[in-house]
Amino acid sequence: MTKEEHEVAVLGAPQVSAPVTTTVVNIQPETAVPDHIVWSLFNTLFFNVCCLGFVAFAYSVKSRDRKMVGDVTGAQSYASTAKCLNIMTLVLGLLGTVGFIVFLALVVFPTVSYAITQAMQNHGGY
Repeated sequence: MTKEEHEVAVLGAPQVSAPVTTTVVNIQPETAVPDHIVWSLFNTLFFNVCCLGFVAFAYSVKSRDRKMVGDVTGAQSYASTAKCLNIMTLVLGLLGTVGFIVFLALVVFPTVSYAITQAMQNHGGY
């Protein structure tokens, strides 16, 4: 038996004849809308393909502003756009980086190596 139940049992029910009124307070939980601002900042600094990272950052800031005002629907819309732009930026940036490394490994380094060996053969080593 809890302390409150024990007190009610000992003291008895309240003897008030007034009607009992209740107050209901509805507290809506704060909807967590991710604004993707850190991801957008990362893409802006490192993978800013065709300025998509900067545009994603702008939409992330708009989403954060809408969230601060209390417009959850607008914040979700801007956050969704920022997320799509971040995904496109990240994919294009990674493909570009991998493509550049493959280009260096397959085209530039063999060409430079061949040019160096030809120069050394033609000039006697120096």
